[in-house]
Amino acid sequence: MPRRMKQTDEKLYYSISEVARITRLEAYVLRFWEKEFPMLKPKKNRGGNRTYQKHDIELINQIKHLLYKESYTIEGARNQLRKIKPTPEKKELKSEGKHKTIIGMIRKDIEDLLKLFPCLF
Repeated sequence: MPRRMKQTDEKLYYSISEVARITRLEAYVLRFWEKEFPMLKPKKNRGGNRTYQKHDIELINQIKHLLYKESYTIEGARNQLRKIKPTPEKKELKSEGKHKTIIGMIRKDIEDLLKLFPCLF
């Protein structure tokens, strides 16, 4: 029987495929953004695989919001993220990234649960 997950069982590291599911982006987009946004630097494990942390996922969601919702160019989004002073807009953007990350993680958990109980749905 699978162990029931507690709120404190949050993972420390996520694979690129997990991040793709959480953010609803393709893995190639994440790899491309790594090249375009210097602040997005997921660590790599011994095997060379990317290991994303929660703050990386939040940054990805901020980038996604700027590009897809606010219609910034890549350069414009990069400049927005580089702003040093914490303006209300930047605080809102960071908050938006956190919310999207939480929603994506919940969505991934639900998908995983549905895989455990396919006969119920």
